[in-house]
Amino acid sequence: MPDSLTPSLLKEPDLPRLRRERLARLRAELARRELAAILLYDPVNIRYATDSRNMAVWTLHNPVRYAFVALEGPVLVFDFHNCGHLSDGLELIDEVRPAISWYWFGAGPEQGRRVLAWAAEIAELVRRHGGGNRRLAVDRLDPAGTRALEAEGIELLDGQEPMEMARHLKTADEVVAMRHAVAACEAGMAAMRAALKPGITENQLWSILHQVNIARGGEWIETRLLASGPRTNPWFQECSDRVIEAGDLVSFDTDLIGPYGLCADISRAFLCGADDGRRATDEQRTLFALAREQLESNIALLQPGMGYREFAERSFRLPEAYLPNRYSVIFHGVGLCDEYPACVYLEDFETGGYDGLVVPGMTICMESYVGARGGREGVKLEQQLLVTETGLEPLSSFPFEEALMPSRWL
Repeated sequence: MPDSLTPSLLKEPDLPRLRRERLARLRAELARRELAAILLYDPVNIRYATDSRNMAVWTLHNPVRYAFVALEGPVLVFDFHNCGHLSDGLELIDEVRPAISWYWFGAGPEQGRRVLAWAAEIAELVRRHGGGNRRLAVDRLDPAGTRALEAEGIELLDGQEPMEMARHLKTADEVVAMRHAVAACEAGMAAMRAALKPGITENQLWSILHQVNIARGGEWIETRLLASGPRTNPWFQECSDRVIEAGDLVSFDTDLIGPYGLCADISRAFLCGADDGRRATDEQRTLFALAREQLESNIALLQPGMGYREFAERSFRLPEAYLPNRYSVIFHGVGLCDEYPACVYLEDFETGGYDGLVVPGMTICMESYVGARGGREGVKLEQQLLVTETGLEPLSSFPFEEALMPSRWL
């Protein structure tokens, strides 16, 4: 196993400094938009602003906890039933209160009464700490809550933009923490590679990544994107009970939330049976060579100061046969999860693209998927990278599958 996968060799982040710098970045975005405060329900945003976590996956669809961050005032976490102790030791949280759960599962026919009590409490915080400013950003809110806050005289604005803009540039400690997530992820990938034998199912192979991540302090995995053989094309088929056979390509995308809540988003393709001398087919080698060429050409091309549209215009052009099954983006930001920005193919710019600048401090994932329409298999590759003043620094270093490489790469 490479040294980069060994936790003892990794520097530890300074967590108090990481928290202070994150909060300062968020408040700078609030000030830029003349906002009095921000109300956060997305558990990833709560984690960024406070470093407090509690049942993140469950609270993604059960809005039982939220955070209030004033521009000039306190940071409050409103937590689930009897969970206030979970924020003990987090020095930037000024107060923990019990959340008022007014969503239908928790409130039922009492929703109307509870949402009014919730809105009154939030509005009182805005009035007390806003200095007359009643502009409140919210990252996620159902209609009943929107109406109740507006009835209290609160002006609601979008909270996703300030959060994404705060998160898209990483502090030095966040990069250090991200290296731990990548190390956990690559340790899991190595264990998957060792376990890949004919007869294992896709689900069994995917479970290994989860086990290693959890054992090393990781948190969850956002998708189940592992497929084998004919299920690798088209992409986005999640893992199943299919038995992997000798000679199958196995492509996967980790989407792993590791230690410190940081994401490791890396993709590779393996050849089942390669350890026993199985040779890749010409088609498999062609797919792999094209995917790797796209990945490495685009990594070499992207530089700080380049615009997203400019990059899309100059990026590697897939041959016509592979364009219909192209991936959704060429690169995207990465942090606590997939984050702003997303740079799409030039063909998709009119319907799904936007412009912006690549700047130092961003962490991104460069993507490639190559599978012909009607073809049997496809190859998914992805590298995680740090944008520096001079170019891109690899954060992921897991080796590519030798059995799929043309001889010139061996």
